[in-house]
Amino acid sequence: MNAPHQVAVGVLADEGQPEQVITTIVDELPETFAALVSGQTRWRVEHEVDQLPLDEDGDIPMRTLSERHRQRRGWDLLVLVTDLPRRAGTKPIVAGVDVEHGVAMISLPALGAVLVRRRVRALLVRVVRQLVSRRSGDHGGQGAAAWLREALAPTQFLADDRAPSATHVALVGLRGRLRLLAGMVRDNRPWRLVPHLAGATAAAAGTAAYGIITSSFWKLADALPPLRLTAITVVTVLIMTVWLTVYNHLWDQPSEAAERRKALLYNVSTVTTLAIGVACMYAILFVLALLAAAVLIDSGYLAQTLGHPVGVGSYLNLVWLCSSVGIVAGALGSSLEDEETVRGATYSRREQERQERNQRRQEHRRTTNRNPSAQNSAKDK
Repeated sequence: MNAPHQVAVGVLADEGQPEQVITTIVDELPETFAALVSGQTRWRVEHEVDQLPLDEDGDIPMRTLSERHRQRRGWDLLVLVTDLPRRAGTKPIVAGVDVEHGVAMISLPALGAVLVRRRVRALLVRVVRQLVSRRSGDHGGQGAAAWLREALAPTQFLADDRAPSATHVALVGLRGRLRLLAGMVRDNRPWRLVPHLAGATAAAAGTAAYGIITSSFWKLADALPPLRLTAITVVTVLIMTVWLTVYNHLWDQPSEAAERRKALLYNVSTVTTLAIGVACMYAILFVLALLAAAVLIDSGYLAQTLGHPVGVGSYLNLVWLCSSVGIVAGALGSSLEDEETVRGATYSRREQERQERNQRRQEHRRTTNRNPSAQNSAKDK
């Protein structure tokens, strides 16, 4: 009997979320590949963490990285895992596979916000299976299509115009775009926004505290029905979200029409990230204000002021109103924050890179437009 041959798979993970995901599943991958890809093969899986570079087009050079790492480390196959959102035209890409160069790339944002580790594990199995089967001449296209439709989202295979041996798996339809949006928001980690907005948090907490000890707030909160309080909450969260977006110049406005279409999803991701971050601030403020109200306000005195017996609902209504007013004050307090601090708290590392690259392009275009003779001189050289 022939001894099983060995296949070495290298997994190169981007820093951040890809690193966290791969680190938790890498030890089980040899057994997983043996069970689901080929039991006649001895699998060796190694992983490294690095900041995957971007080329001039803002994409990760799969072939260059394959040539750089496979020979040097003795890997037969290379799988790149990144948190960079990738596109083929306007369609979001889940994975790309280049059979000729033995390399594949998985984009985490396209896997959504939940069950990411399970989906990455399943996708690793599939791209490795595709690389192995194509190298052995077994194309097996129907099976790959079936698992993708079942495990990921509505998808379709797209040929890479720049590389005949490469294919993309793209998300299609509204459900696919919503999954990409959820993954991008998760990658932005909106819960980080609260500790970075010290001025906004202080202004919101101070205003809420003032409302808690002011009898006019007690009477106003007692007079407002829950539906009106709910509307006030929604409006105040929207006000702070819009204020943070506009004041810190977080709305991306590319000059080219094609870039504007691509920027729409990034802008929606930014606004959603901010809205979730503000909602987290609101929830924290509500809990702290409720504790303060319970300690500071005597129920008998509150009942005497309102002119009727009070219960838990009276305290909740008061805190509800004070928290909403506090969030509006927080929007103004956020003006004290440094713009770069807000950007760093709102954007993932990859989104910050994209923003910086777009700014450099726009500055280059403005410089070229102001000095066309310099452009002609550069062309002549």
